[in-house]
Amino acid sequence: MHSHQLVQDILAGNAAAERQLYDAHVDRVYRLAYRLTGDDALAEDLTQDIFIRAFDRLGDYRGDGPFAGWLHRIATSVIFSALRKRKRVREHESLREDLEELEDQGRTATHTPAGDPDLRRHLNRAVASLDDTHRLVFVMHDLEGFTHQEIAAAMDSPVGTAKARLSRARSRLRELLVSPRGPQLDLEME
Repeated sequence: MHSHQLVQDILAGNAAAERQLYDAHVDRVYRLAYRLTGDDALAEDLTQDIFIRAFDRLGDYRGDGPFAGWLHRIATSVIFSALRKRKRVREHESLREDLEELEDQGRTATHTPAGDPDLRRHLNRAVASLDDTHRLVFVMHDLEGFTHQEIAAAMDSPVGTAKARLSRARSRLRELLVSPRGPQLDLEME
């Protein structure tokens, strides 16, 4: 059944339609939350928060665009809010842990030679160092397979803006990954 019809059924009081709508979208919402947070438990909590907010606001869905785009606008809002809150708490802890790790290794910079088995870790750090907007576009398009149109709808922006953000995100990742020191935690996109 089409999401638009399920929304109409839910608003008419059909509880089974609510479950169908949830089942149709939960995996994609969870993957987005997980890819942006890197934390399974947090992604599960955020997925539930996203659906609670979506079902509370279901009457606001006008049906003039894809339901997935409307849902992902809610998802990005919930996820970014949680990330901002989490970032404030973790910034201090992360800096302290990084300094301790460097002291333990007896060096002050990370060198990533070309066949380094830790390439995945370096890529994850590079993606994490992108600002929220560029990380979201990169994750949605290159990792989750969303179209430019779906991303633009989710971010409430023109398609050209979504494409430009993806291009900048990829460019920034290339810069970070070819740096002789590897991705640095304190680098942000301008």
